[in-house]
Amino acid sequence: MPKKKTVKQKKQTVQKKIKPVITSKTMKTKTKRKPAQSKTVAPVKKAPSKKINLREKKFQEIRKKLLAQKKSLLIGAIEAMNNELVGPTVFPDLGDQATAEMDRNFMLRLRGRERKLLKKIDEAIERIEQHIFGLCDKCGDEIAMRRLEARPVTTMCIECKILQEEEEKLREP
Repeated sequence: MPKKKTVKQKKQTVQKKIKPVITSKTMKTKTKRKPAQSKTVAPVKKAPSKKINLREKKFQEIRKKLLAQKKSLLIGAIEAMNNELVGPTVFPDLGDQATAEMDRNFMLRLRGRERKLLKKIDEAIERIEQHIFGLCDKCGDEIAMRRLEARPVTTMCIECKILQEEEEKLREP
């Protein structure tokens, strides 16, 4: 059975735990206690936690959708170049030639729009990777998640976009 510590022994152990500290500002001696060491408490191991909030998870889902949309647009463009634009350009009948020319112009116009959309998709993916996706270019506020899900390539919040469209209407004659 261990012996009980006397009052004198307790004071000595407390004095061993107190360490004098001299500060340069006051040049006075301050006492600082050493933290008591506990033998029964084991250190708790914390798992490295990468907290990804709900908004960032949605951004990653949007990124996957954008990549899938980009892939389908590129496949469609390749098929269009191979099949639809290679057809004959000169017909004996002027009506047939005019119809073929209109179809060709229509397809080229669609491909031009798809090319612009591909550029916007690439920019949106880049903004996601730079962690600036979902912020309005005009005012800097967060763009609503519903708007981003409906139109992931947008760069403006709904309020700024409405103002821009109203200004465009005023400029048109």
